[in-house]
Amino acid sequence: MSDSLAVEARGLVKHFTTRKSVTKAVDGIDLSIAEGSVFGLLGPNGAGKTTVVRMLATLLRPDAGTASVLGHDVVHDADAVRSAVGLTGQYASVDEDLTGTENLIMLARLYGFAPAAARRRVQGLLEAFDLADAGSRQVKTYSGGMHRRIDLAASLVLAPRVLFLDEPTTGLDPRSRNQVWDIIRVLVDDGATVLLTTQYLDEADQLADRIAVVDHGRTIAEGTPSELKRSVGEGAVHLRVAEVADRARAAEITERVLGAEVTFDSDPHAIAARVPDDGADAVPGLLPALVAAGISVPEFSLGQPSLDEVFLALTGQPLPPDEEEGAERAPAKPGPRERTEASR
Repeated sequence: MSDSLAVEARGLVKHFTTRKSVTKAVDGIDLSIAEGSVFGLLGPNGAGKTTVVRMLATLLRPDAGTASVLGHDVVHDADAVRSAVGLTGQYASVDEDLTGTENLIMLARLYGFAPAAARRRVQGLLEAFDLADAGSRQVKTYSGGMHRRIDLAASLVLAPRVLFLDEPTTGLDPRSRNQVWDIIRVLVDDGATVLLTTQYLDEADQLADRIAVVDHGRTIAEGTPSELKRSVGEGAVHLRVAEVADRARAAEITERVLGAEVTFDSDPHAIAARVPDDGADAVPGLLPALVAAGISVPEFSLGQPSLDEVFLALTGQPLPPDEEEGAERAPAKPGPRERTEASR
């Protein structure tokens, strides 16, 4: 990872105006993203993540503030920015009636590749994204994972130095998500810089070198995944009781012993609690207290808080697993023009 900045933004602001109101989607966000790194943007619906990406990709003009990509101003030097970046949005932007090969050939020709060079470039991309056997099929026959891979391949026809990925794995099964993660890691190993927005906290934890948490258009926390986890407490206790009926009593004992609020998830046997900075010494006494109360605990662990717990502590709400709403929602079915404008 380089010390040079691939993306820098200061005081970015963007409003969306309707007949009834003015929404400040982005309200003074600062970003510093090092070359050759993965930077994650996390936030609830409407937090401003997609709007930030679209401003950096020159698809939206900021109302205030400045931003540059590889030293090029996104407003005054937009063509230079577009020549250096790629964008994969939340929705497929290839033509589903064309084959995978035809989509990529069309983009390569639009970017100025000669016919033979376009075919070589496209064949290499199809092989790299494990789509060589599917290249002759219409995209509308592709699975969800194949859709995302052909989208990524389209973003890389020009081998961009900076890649904006707006929720690239939404709706994918675990195997397809892992394939996309592997592709992102290879791109970064080859020197690319990636700005990733995601609704999956484990995705940011796996991929991002640094993470910014945004809410109501502002950055409310930034750091490495480990730094963010340490910021909300010493650690986290997770346990499962053998009997569902014992969960409420186990929660009471955990709160008393640790002096920490207990949280519940969808597993009726499980509870969790963040350990406060001054409560780490109490953790060894929790399991004996539960056993003394006649509560069987088949699973007990102490570790760093998850990013999910960090997000809940910072924003007061869990991160929902769907796309952003309102002013940030992308068109239902954008065509290749948006990708061309963003990464030509």
